[in-house]
Amino acid sequence: MARLSDTKTRIQAVARELFLEQGVQNTSLKQISDRLGITKPALYYHFESRDDLVRSIIQPLIDDLETFVAGRESGDRRRLLDDYFDLIWRHREVIMLVLHAPATLVELDLMDRMWAWRKRLTALLLGPAPSTAARIHATVALGGMSDCAVEHAALPFDEVKSAAVEAALTVLAI
Repeated sequence: MARLSDTKTRIQAVARELFLEQGVQNTSLKQISDRLGITKPALYYHFESRDDLVRSIIQPLIDDLETFVAGRESGDRRRLLDDYFDLIWRHREVIMLVLHAPATLVELDLMDRMWAWRKRLTALLLGPAPSTAARIHATVALGGMSDCAVEHAALPFDEVKSAAVEAALTVLAI
């Protein structure tokens, strides 16, 4: 007999696949339950709604990002960017899902939290009073690293990480 957490994890995995294939808004709970071979009520036992399911997929990324920035102090940019790349690489499928459906963050009331960790990360990289140009460079550096983790996911991790971190450091050298 499957454990509750196994079924929940399987539901999340299939939902993630379908969300990436056809988008969050174009994926119904019936499609997810059909692919799993379970009834829709069985799916509802684990998740109250599609929003609840989507939130459960995105939440670990948000939690990890909040923990990441909360436990940091300004300092070694390379180490910060190395560790940040590890985190985004680990969550690259979820980042891809969010990139394909940014309105999902708004609908789930997660956008403010995402902006808060991004601002904190920028402050860690640049200090408390960066110039406008420096903030723009940080946006390019951090966004570029996320894009690299998604766009080059089929390449070897070490190769992508090395190039992405070096590029981010170059952009930040203002």
